[in-house]
Amino acid sequence: MSNSKLIFGSILVLFFLTFSSVMAAEKQKVILDTDLGGDIDDAFALALVLISPEFEVLGITLDHGLTRKKAQIAARMLYETGREDIPIAVGRQTPNVVGQDTEPGNYESQYRWAEGFEKIRPIEQSAPDFIIDQLKKYPGEVVLFTVGPVPNIGDIVRKDPEALKSAKHIYSMFGSFYMGYGRDPVPDAEWNVRADVESAKLLASAGAPITYAGLDITTFVTLEEENRQKLPMRHSPLTDALTGLYTLWGHQTPVLYDVVAVGMALWPELYGTRPAHVEVIDGGYTVIDESETPNAQVGMSINTNEFMRRIMTRYLEQNLSRE
Repeated sequence: MSNSKLIFGSILVLFFLTFSSVMAAEKQKVILDTDLGGDIDDAFALALVLISPEFEVLGITLDHGLTRKKAQIAARMLYETGREDIPIAVGRQTPNVVGQDTEPGNYESQYRWAEGFEKIRPIEQSAPDFIIDQLKKYPGEVVLFTVGPVPNIGDIVRKDPEALKSAKHIYSMFGSFYMGYGRDPVPDAEWNVRADVESAKLLASAGAPITYAGLDITTFVTLEEENRQKLPMRHSPLTDALTGLYTLWGHQTPVLYDVVAVGMALWPELYGTRPAHVEVIDGGYTVIDESETPNAQVGMSINTNEFMRRIMTRYLEQNLSRE
């Protein structure tokens, strides 16, 4: 082999090694905090996190209700898609609506999909402690998605009031600012806030960098029949999981609330946001105080058609499996 060919080959190898290192370094560290197993949108949010090459998934944490049952769903989804490398951490059990119910959250139909699944088990560390440790390990590097009620977040603030300030950013499916459920022009007490108002207050006042995906944008993103029919036809481990969970969910047209929050980190160009000072008041309402300095960004608009096109492309073209 001539010296010129040897040099060219060495340069080519060095280029690919450098390119691979850069691509690996560019992956965004993320944690998904979810109440998987209640509404179906959590499963679709977890799926989008798993199939997005932009993300390095540090962990999945389960919050609110029967958290151990929720963890079984997460564990089976990770197992079926060959992602056993991702830790699962469990938060404490809570009532369905803190302060109203006296028993932990009800058994949901989706739990049957992973009933008795033990091939992957959660780590021993609690969800709040896991999140705190990851934020301290990677200060300013971790994006945290909260797509359920926030008892884990409340427990973090109670234990370490400064911890959330170490996040690179927090994207929360949280709140109702100008629009309520069903695109009602009157704001509602949004579920993730109402389910644990005291923890919601702690999140809003934590001094962390937060963007809220409230009902103002999430209510526009629905999984219509045309797209629903494509998922079972794909027959991949991930789409089979989504199809099974959707069937057990037992309703017709999902609103993909939680997926919208994940999309904010992937495709910010599809969203319009505004700075605002957000407060949580009794009853689970989120209000904006125009007289105060902004403490968050609030989602105001979304390019729904393009968003749906992008997420469906990812769901249908991914090839996650155990092999």
